[in-house]
Amino acid sequence: MLCQIVKVAPWCVASIAFVVLLGACSPITVNDYKDKTPKLNVETFFEGRLSAHGVVKNRSGKVIRHFNAKIHARWDNGIGTLDEYFVFDDGEQQQRIWTLTPDGAQRYIATAGDVVGPSTMRIAGNSLFLNYVLQVPYNGKIVDVAVDDRMYLVDAVTLLNESVMTKWGFKVGEVLLVIKKLP
Repeated sequence: MLCQIVKVAPWCVASIAFVVLLGACSPITVNDYKDKTPKLNVETFFEGRLSAHGVVKNRSGKVIRHFNAKIHARWDNGIGTLDEYFVFDDGEQQQRIWTLTPDGAQRYIATAGDVVGPSTMRIAGNSLFLNYVLQVPYNGKIVDVAVDDRMYLVDAVTLLNESVMTKWGFKVGEVLLVIKKLP
């Protein structure tokens, strides 16, 4: 009926609907947040002592662990170091040391010992996006898991972080945490 009213071929309406749906599925990028405030300055926020508190969820969304972390962050000659020390509810302890090297405006190359290769950290407005491959111990083996890390500054001392972990394109878990800048 619609095709007869507007004198358009049915295939044309189907094509338009497909384009509209495709546009609705376009991925969110860090640049979508370029006008959001407060503005995130990586070198200011990640300086000094920070704490992190979060949960790990399985692929179904069930919380399977929680953790607290201490982060010591510093910048030397423009290179950032984030020394993270995690303590999980089951007593497991982990340490990860990130190195952040500037790579143009609002970009850093991020590396860590249990991360495969370098990753590009992008910042816009109040947001930071980082995609990387993390080596995770699982059943006595090391498994490579893709991590889509997204952080959002909500005030001068609070950063919310959501991470989605995938393997072969399938979601295998999530991490939700809050990072607080300490005085």
